[in-house]
Amino acid sequence: MAISRRSLLGLMGTAAAALLVGCEPGAGPGWWRRLWARKPAIASIPPCIVRPEQMEGPYFVDERLNRSDIRSDPMDGSVKEGVPLQLAIRVHGIRDNACAPIEGAMVDVWQCDADGVYSDVRDDAFDTRGKKFLRGYQMTDADGTAPFLTIYPGWYPGRTVHIHFKIRLDPEAMFGYEFTSQIYFDDALTDEVFTQPPYSKGRRTTNRQDGIFENGGEELMLPLTKQPEGGYAGTFDIGLQLS
Repeated sequence: MAISRRSLLGLMGTAAAALLVGCEPGAGPGWWRRLWARKPAIASIPPCIVRPEQMEGPYFVDERLNRSDIRSDPMDGSVKEGVPLQLAIRVHGIRDNACAPIEGAMVDVWQCDADGVYSDVRDDAFDTRGKKFLRGYQMTDADGTAPFLTIYPGWYPGRTVHIHFKIRLDPEAMFGYEFTSQIYFDDALTDEVFTQPPYSKGRRTTNRQDGIFENGGEELMLPLTKQPEGGYAGTFDIGLQLS
């Protein structure tokens, strides 16, 4: 897939408003249930919060790679190095003012590696066409959960640190329901992570300096918990307005 120069980023500054609701986690994959059980109870958190949709960006490729661990490149078996990140995306539907998990939704994620490189695209700074690392999808289970094992993303010039995701309720339909947005990280945590190898590039763009983040990024932050075995784990809960 070929794209034009990074100047395309200038076209991405305005995000469309959409109703997106996060719901408090319940059951989920084993590693996520254990993580959530360690979180302190916060009685004041409402069951649903509104989140915004954001633009897809220039690097989405519909690879149809059905896998939970997206760190490897299936073309040559190589594995991208970086701080491990266990990411659970939970999808709910909003009907009659109630949240219910959506089973069978396709959730795609894609991101850059520790050096700020995306796979299977041509850019001014790299040409990775044919590579498939750090891309994949999962179908949500009965709890609405799509779990991924990835790495903490690196820094791509012109953007703050982020992960892209797309949810399709009927991926085979030409005009099926689709929701696309981005996930962001705490700046202080990113600075801490980037003191470790292989994040040699560092970063020069914070959340507040990112024009896309300005359009709702605060509502797209991923809360993370440090894991005893190393790395981080977090969930991102989403409710889609279906009625």
